[in-house]
Amino acid sequence: MTLLDSPRALPVAPERPKPPSRAAATLRDLGLGVRFAAAGGREGWIRTLLTAVGVGLGVALLLLASSVPHLLDARNARDQARSETRISDSPDAMAAKSDSSVVRINVASEYRDRTVAGYLMRADGSAPALPPGVDRFPAADTMVVSPALKELLSDPGNALLRERLPYEITGTIGDTGLRSPNELLYYAGSDTLTPAKGGHRIGGYGDSREGVPLPPLLIVLTVMVCVVLLVPVAIFIATAVRFGGDRRDRRLAALRLVGADIRTTRRVAAGEALFGAVLGLLIGLAFFLVGREFVGSVEVWDVSAFPADVVPDPLLALLITVAVPLTAVLVTLVAMRSVAIEPLGVVRRGKNRGRRLWWRLLVPVAGLAVLGITGRVDEYAYEPVKPFPIAAGAVLVLVGLALLLPWLVEACVKRLRGGPVPWQLAVRRLQLSSEAASRAVSGVTVAVAGAIALQMLFAAMNADFNRMTGQDPARAQFAAYSEDVTGEAATSAIEKFRATKGVEVVIGSVQAYASKPGVYTDDDIQPTTSMTVGTCDTLRELARITSCEDGDTFVVHPPGDEDMSAWVDRTARKGKVVEIGTGGGEPLRWTLPAGSPTVQGRKDPMGDVHYGIMATTGAVDASALPGAQITAQIRVDRSVPDVAEYVRNTAARIDPGMRFVTLDSVERDRQYDSIQTGLKVGASVVLLLIAASMLVSQVEQLRERKRLLSVLVAFGTRRTTMGWSVLWQTAVPVFLGLVVAVAGGLGLGAVLAWMIAKSVSDWWLFLPLTGVGAGLILLVTAASMPSLWRLMRPDGLRTE
Repeated sequence: MTLLDSPRALPVAPERPKPPSRAAATLRDLGLGVRFAAAGGREGWIRTLLTAVGVGLGVALLLLASSVPHLLDARNARDQARSETRISDSPDAMAAKSDSSVVRINVASEYRDRTVAGYLMRADGSAPALPPGVDRFPAADTMVVSPALKELLSDPGNALLRERLPYEITGTIGDTGLRSPNELLYYAGSDTLTPAKGGHRIGGYGDSREGVPLPPLLIVLTVMVCVVLLVPVAIFIATAVRFGGDRRDRRLAALRLVGADIRTTRRVAAGEALFGAVLGLLIGLAFFLVGREFVGSVEVWDVSAFPADVVPDPLLALLITVAVPLTAVLVTLVAMRSVAIEPLGVVRRGKNRGRRLWWRLLVPVAGLAVLGITGRVDEYAYEPVKPFPIAAGAVLVLVGLALLLPWLVEACVKRLRGGPVPWQLAVRRLQLSSEAASRAVSGVTVAVAGAIALQMLFAAMNADFNRMTGQDPARAQFAAYSEDVTGEAATSAIEKFRATKGVEVVIGSVQAYASKPGVYTDDDIQPTTSMTVGTCDTLRELARITSCEDGDTFVVHPPGDEDMSAWVDRTARKGKVVEIGTGGGEPLRWTLPAGSPTVQGRKDPMGDVHYGIMATTGAVDASALPGAQITAQIRVDRSVPDVAEYVRNTAARIDPGMRFVTLDSVERDRQYDSIQTGLKVGASVVLLLIAASMLVSQVEQLRERKRLLSVLVAFGTRRTTMGWSVLWQTAVPVFLGLVVAVAGGLGLGAVLAWMIAKSVSDWWLFLPLTGVGAGLILLVTAASMPSLWRLMRPDGLRTE
């Protein structure tokens, strides 16, 4: 056989590589998107950093919000640890005297609108119980103070406070004994304090009883505060992941030109968003960790915290870690549905067909329906309030308002024509692309709408948590009470108040109880009434007395109360003996003069009606009345600087344990007040975040138009014209956003007021909030001007 006869060898075709699996292709495309975001040159890094910083700010705020439960628990734990150990449900019950018991009295006061908490203490034995954070019991005339109070006392401008606290500082209170780092607190030692002088004996510290639960109305209020503060943050994060969207779409079009399909481009875009979100998580964690170290030195609306208390809840932190990247990817994919990425460019479908309104309206309507189905909240009911339906309904309403804004902006700007050149430039820009402007303003819209609804809710609840006290601050601004009525203290205390700088009038008296003598069984109540001793001027403030001289006495009937008047007459029998003093000790027997006239009592500045027996200082020795109390109601000249501090210092000199109160016509519920303070703190932080969001978005939009701005300047457009154009581009969407916010906020507030069975008291609460929104426009525009001037330089015309 020859070689020609042998079969010819056929070439072997190379095997085609198998296409990658769907999972491998997805990971490959996601990795390509990460490479674009991480290695896209200077422009790519700037875009990625804008996204990461925006997401990081939102993540830091979410981590801060997730730390609130731990912060409150730690604060309450320290508060309970330093509370006295209660031996019964009665707040007046005192512990038995022992080697560890302590007699103390609350000597808290105010100093220039700040509360200075304090206790005067005396040990009963050799091993007295120590409050948390205190290493050694303070000796007489010494005190241990919080670091904040020590710093305040060392300030040369606080001489009045040092005069009020004349004790030697021998130590500082540790963090375990303080609610917050800026708390003003002291414990002072005394060797004269006794229960007879107002002291209260305690056996130790550490009240483990649960606090009073929040009323149903306050639960609704708390839920709404959380929703209103957190929804704008979520919208802010969703907005941040869209930074640089136009440049990304052009880059994806280039990928389509080299053969990538639509699914590939979407996965690449998701990879870019994922990288920015993960980087934002790390930046947000860094912001949070650095910021918490300074949280102790920051005080907002008199609220501060220890850095160790700012610890995120583990489950909430895990939810944030998972939700933020997932949200970034979903937002990116949803946004690309309205964009056709083609090999020769980007076509935005929304411009041709217009945004649809019907589904945008369904979201807020569904939210209102959820709130309506939840039904009314009965403030007197025993069943617990369901917070989740309330939160879900409110979230749907607020998110629905954010969805309505792009449609409204597009519908309005396409009808605008003519006007000055800056106006035309701004309107034309919005007509070409209003989506970015709407996204930037959506946070303002949601925040203002939520704030309006909350303000309406606060106004509707105001009467429930703000009680009219009946006090008359026009007659007296302060009141002081002391049980140290010995020797000349009964009358000298009042004279010292009168001699204080800035004091105009002192309604000072010594009060005790007078009883009808006799032996009474358990079924028979001993007739008892009040006994008041003071000058004629003082008695005229407490009763309708026409003629008075020193040495006179009076029987005083309460006006309009015949039963109580008869009871007073059973005790105050003219010409008969009464016993003054109740409780332990020997009562003082005193004869009421037979010629004592009967007069009508009147309200004092505290709002209390006085009745019983009244006597001038010449008729009764006030210092001899057992169980008596000094009362002084003081009117001052408000024009005198620090007049309140002069009066408080006088009270401290008279009796360190003297109770001193400020008269106010309205008394606010502390839980209600703390929720409102929390809203102010959170709203301040959220507004700063929104301002940062708008500024970053504004700078990002200006960078996208750098070449266009340079061309306009090169053709002779004035820079002031461009500045006004930027202002109008921000103002028009913000104005429309505020319109949506006012309408939605009023609607949500009205539904919430209906849920708690209250009526809307004021429909014009939105005016200050719209002013805040307008101020935000000016702030953001002014802050973006330096970037605008820089981008309009001629070198912006260069290309590569």
